[in-house]
Amino acid sequence: MQIPGFTYDRVTTQDGTRLNVAVGGTGAPVVLLHGFPQTHLMWRHVAADLVSDHTVICPDLRGYGDSDKPADTGDTYAKRTMAQDVVAVARALGHERFALAGHDRGALVAFRAGLDHPDTVTHLGCLDVLPTLDMWDVLHGTTAAVGFHLYLMGQPPGLPEAMIGAAPDAFFGHFLDAWAQGAFPPDVRAAYLAASRNAVTSIVADYRASATIDVEHDQRDRDSGTRLRMPVTVLQQDWGAALGYDAAALWRAWAPDLTHVTVSSGHFMAEEGPAEVIKHLRELLTR
Repeated sequence: MQIPGFTYDRVTTQDGTRLNVAVGGTGAPVVLLHGFPQTHLMWRHVAADLVSDHTVICPDLRGYGDSDKPADTGDTYAKRTMAQDVVAVARALGHERFALAGHDRGALVAFRAGLDHPDTVTHLGCLDVLPTLDMWDVLHGTTAAVGFHLYLMGQPPGLPEAMIGAAPDAFFGHFLDAWAQGAFPPDVRAAYLAASRNAVTSIVADYRASATIDVEHDQRDRDSGTRLRMPVTVLQQDWGAALGYDAAALWRAWAPDLTHVTVSSGHFMAEEGPAEVIKHLRELLTR
């Protein structure tokens, strides 16, 4: 499936990985990064609004959707590598600086891009995620069961791929159903399942990186005092009430110029409550 009115191309990144990229509109560029278990299609409602006065760029992350799925060599799916993809795509399209927003896995890529490329990312939006270090810190005891997939896909290669590959639709469909407050349109749900079914190995590699190399990169930045220098907006469900932490405080330690908003929709807020997401992203872009 495609976003109506957008043009599509395959853009080659710094290491030869080709990403499927949807582009629409004119004006100041905004890059939108999707989450799990989705593709760029999750931004269709938000993109249709922003395209009225922005150039909107929606790639499939490496390993997802119709983008290449290179074999993992250790840092292939590090968020640092995926952030470099984003910068390469924008530059290939003629943009040296751009605003960036991501959801879920895409938000982790956006977070890393903001830390690594502060002179390139002008504004940063992150939807329903915690930075990697904070995520691992807050998951403990029985409440950590909500993140069972993080522990499963963080294991060494072999077992996670075999288990998920044996019933991919049941695995990925679980998250589409359990994390949403309503049902996805059947054609959209089918598109997400088809894309994920064909990307088990690379999706696991993405998550494995968040239990290994991404932790190392984030820890170095925490220790050195590296912070996000651009305006940041974070939209989240009220995770803290369920898991016992202050999400805004965790984010503020990374982002001094922070707007933190608790939203009423479920995890897939860009599809469940696009008007609220659009409102806050537009406010971010004016800061």
